[in-house]
This record gives sequence, C-alpha cells and structure tokens, in this order.
Amino acid sequence: MATFYLSTGVPLLKSDSTRVADHLASCRNVSDAFGIEAKTGRMYVQSKQIALIRCSRIAEKQDVASYKGSLDTDQDISNSTLDHQSNGFPLSRMKLTTKSRRKTKIVCTIGPSTSSREMIWKLAEMGMNVARLNMSHGDHSTHQKTIDLVKEYNAQFKDKVIAIMLDTKGPEVRSGDVPKPILLKDGQEFNFTIKRGVSTEDTVSVNYDDFINDVEVGDSVLVDGGMMSLTVKSKTNDLVKCVVVDGGELKSRRHLNVRGKSATLPSITDKDWDDIKFGVDNQVDFYAVSFVKDARVVHELKDYLKSCNADIHVIVKIESADSIPNLHSILSASDGAMVARGDLGAELPIEEVPLLQETIIKRCQSMQKTVIVATNMLESMIDHPTPTRAEVSDISIAVREGADAIMLSGETAHGKYPLKAVNVMHTVALRMESSLPVNSTTPNPLSVHKRHMGDMLAFHTTTMANTLKTPIIVFTRTGSMAILLSHYRPCSTIFAFTDDDRIKQRLVLYHGVMPIYMQFSSDAEETFSRALELLLDKGHVVDGDHVTLVQSGAQPIWRKESIHHIQLLRLFSPYLLICRPSPMESMRQEKHSS
Repeated sequence: MATFYLSTGVPLLKSDSTRVADHLASCRNVSDAFGIEAKTGRMYVQSKQIALIRCSRIAEKQDVASYKGSLDTDQDISNSTLDHQSNGFPLSRMKLTTKSRRKTKIVCTIGPSTSSREMIWKLAEMGMNVARLNMSHGDHSTHQKTIDLVKEYNAQFKDKVIAIMLDTKGPEVRSGDVPKPILLKDGQEFNFTIKRGVSTEDTVSVNYDDFINDVEVGDSVLVDGGMMSLTVKSKTNDLVKCVVVDGGELKSRRHLNVRGKSATLPSITDKDWDDIKFGVDNQVDFYAVSFVKDARVVHELKDYLKSCNADIHVIVKIESADSIPNLHSILSASDGAMVARGDLGAELPIEEVPLLQETIIKRCQSMQKTVIVATNMLESMIDHPTPTRAEVSDISIAVREGADAIMLSGETAHGKYPLKAVNVMHTVALRMESSLPVNSTTPNPLSVHKRHMGDMLAFHTTTMANTLKTPIIVFTRTGSMAILLSHYRPCSTIFAFTDDDRIKQRLVLYHGVMPIYMQFSSDAEETFSRALELLLDKGHVVDGDHVTLVQSGAQPIWRKESIHHIQLLRLFSPYLLICRPSPMESMRQEKHSS
C-alpha cells in the first residue's frame, strides 16, 4: 500500500498559490494532481485556475542574471514567474527562490599543499565534500595522517561531513628514472628498453616487460598524456625504436600510453591490493579503481570486500580503450564511475572524450549510478590564481550534463592556489545549477512505473517538492531512498537523516543530498520533531517553511513494510506543528494498492 498525505487547510504558499494545496488535496489519485505532456514528458500541476505559483518566503528579490559577486551557500537566487500553459505549468520553466545550496559535489585530492589540519578544515569550509587519496603518490603513513584528520573533522559535526576516497595506482606504464631531464627534439630517434636502470640521451627504461609485445610498428607512444609523442619505427627483443613527433623534456617516471591500446596488465596490481587492505583497515568510503577493463575485476574486488565484511563502494575509473566496449557490464557491477579524461584522451582520439563523457554520464543516470568527472578541470590554477575561461566552461558542461561530482587533482594536491580552485569550482557549479531547468536531468517519467515502488515514491516526492518548492526530508538506515531521490534531481536539497555514520559519509557524494547524523527513537513523531528542530537551529530551513517528508525505502523504520508515506509539513516556532489531516480531510486521502 502507498498512502499519499496531501492535506488541505494549510496556506502553503502566498496569494494565488494557496489553490495549489487545495487542488492537490481534492485529488483522489496522484495522477489527478499531476499530468505528463505527451510531447515533452514534462510534469505539471493539472489546474486551469491557478494563475501563478510564487514562493512562500522572499527575503530579497535578486535576479541571478544580473547578480554580481560570488554565490555562496547562504545566498538567495532569483525568482521569476512561470511561463504557463492553459493546461498547467511545465516544471522545466520554473525558476525558484530558495536558500541555494550547491548540489554538485566536489572531490579534492589531498597532497603536500593541503595535508595539514588547517588546510583540510579550510577546504571543507570552502566546499570540499570528498577527500581523495591518490595512492600513486605518498606512502601509507602520509595517507593515514589525512584519514585521521578527516575523521577528526567528521566527529565535530552532525550536519557536515567529508567522505574518503582511496584511488588506486593501477597498472601504470612509466619511464624509468633519469638523473636530469632529457630534451627530446622533433625528428630525433629515441628508444625505450625493458632493461632496468638505463638512462642515456637516446634511450630510457620502462617498468613493464610486455611493453615490447604490446606495441607494433606505426603505433603512437604518448608521454604524459600527450605532452610528448613518438612513433614506433621498429623493435627488437628488448628495445622499441621510435622517432619523436612532438618533443619536450622527458623527466623521471613519466606515464606512457599507446594510442588505441591498453596495457595487458591486471587492473589491480600487488601494490593496489596492499592499498585496498589499508583502506579496509581504515574504513574508507569509496575505492576509485584505475584502468578497469571489464566487470571481472569489479566482482573480484567486491568478493574480497565481502570476505572482509567491509562496506566500501567501488567507483570504476573509465580511462582505458578496453573499457568502452564493456561499459554496460562494468557499470552494472560497480557503484559508480569516474570519467578519467586524462588517460582516456591518451588511449583514444581526443575529440572522442567529450562525447564519451556525455555518454558515460547518461549511462550512469539511467542505471542509477553516481558519476564523477575528473582531470584537468582547473589545471591552470596549479600555477595561476584564476582559471581560463575554457576551464570555467568545462565545469559548467559537467554540471549541465548531470554529473554527481567534479574533481580537482593537482590543483589541490600540489597547486599554489588550492582554496581558490575549490572556490571557483563551487561558485561556477552553483551558478550553473541556478540556471538549469528544474527537470533538465530528470529521467523519463514514463519509465518510472516499470520499476519498483521505491522509484515511484521517489519520483512523486520529487514532483511534489518541485511543484511546491519545498526541500525533502528522508530518514534512512541504508541510504537507498536518499540515493533514489538524488537520481530524480529535485530542485531543492534532500536532507537525509541517518543513524549510521558510514551511511552519512557515503551519501555526501550524491547530487543534492545533505546527510545528517541523528539517533532515531522508537517514536516516529518525536524523531521527526527533533529533525525539524535541528534544521531550524542550523538555519537550513526557517519558520513558516514547508517540507516534503517521505517514508519509504529498503528497510522500514517506523512504517509497516507495505505502507509508504509522502507528507507535507509546515514548520512553526517556538514549537513544531506537524500538519495532519482532520477526520474530514482524511476522507479525501486515497490509498493506492501497489
């Protein structure tokens, strides 16, 4: 059974918009309240009598189009009236006035520039949601310090959290050590050998014995993701002879790629397994697994984690040519994906990368997987205090395409301006989000009914919240309903209350979700009241606001297993009054058999 609580008698919004609540409450079915346009699939309120929907609280009317200054998480964004049609109001044309919180999350790589306690606190306050540990650099003792500092930060706050992502090194093919940089000139002959310790003006070692077998005459060898390139002319049993096409300075341990090919190395190396065990011991939240070529490696890792009783989600890094044909099976086996554009653009033609980024994001959305866009997002800010305009556009595109998160690598690991880089990413993402149509990334509503009840409840909860411009509150022990709600991209924040610290940390990666830790009592109403008081005390909502509360998910907390609730609540102070239907209004409610 699914019960939708749509109560009357409460002035939900000012002026004409009070009719919205009355109209919703008078409907016997959810389908009576909301319609779908045949052409576009847009949702709208089915009422010809409503002239406008305006927000219930407008502190200051500011037009985002003419807004000057930075957009932070406590500033209001614009309101505007709706373009309306005779049969309702398409949600995709709605611009909302709300306390704006950035929904796209930010992953920051921690390195020498940001590994101190002071810098981690500042990164968090600036907008970091996930701290990434790059296992290609540093040792376990260095990363242990970062983990301890993040856990110290998390212990101080109920409504703030940083997740920890351990990024494996993977099977990287690198050149050997050189005593000083070797200058490669266009047209020069240069060799790679599988003999160890070789470093001359025209020959350097590689760390991979099968490099000889993987390359063929005519192949392009890229150094540092394409900063230099060479063409293979011939090879012997231990030497690959090349001609330099694009020269530059070859330094120690540079990354090598062969265009269109992946190294025949296991995706998880012995070093990676040591690092994965380190992550299990420290209860990290996510693994980012490098150079995943097929689903087998994901299953292997998940089986290992299960044997360790470790609840850690697996994010696959799509960065090799071999991963593209196996994309569906890889994503199906994983918990999410990272579009690692550096190596992806080295192994495949660079003009394919934007198309692959869009494809991977769409595929993840359709499969309800989280997705991160990474590499070179603000590369110039490693050395400069302001980004290029192209980098700003790059962030905007990732946000518009619907990425759950965007990532900084060298910008925060060893850059000169890590805090400014995070601030740029925050403000650009927030500004872009404020301009997006409400349902621009919402999946096709007609496909919802092919899934289980949780999907239907998440979809209708999002529709209500978008129509009435309310934040969403969900109580969860597994995170499942919060993740579903995130997938439907509501226009307001999803406040996800949980009594599990691990779930709180995991949920912070998901688009639009603000996880909050709180102990649940056996009394549902008392728990609701404490949650609303916390939101009021922290300034996340204000007196008179309305919220949409949903009870559903994999594990019922207070409800009977077969009952799912969506409730509309209005906040009052100094006490909280939960809006419940009167006996007369209860007659208007409709119970739908599932």
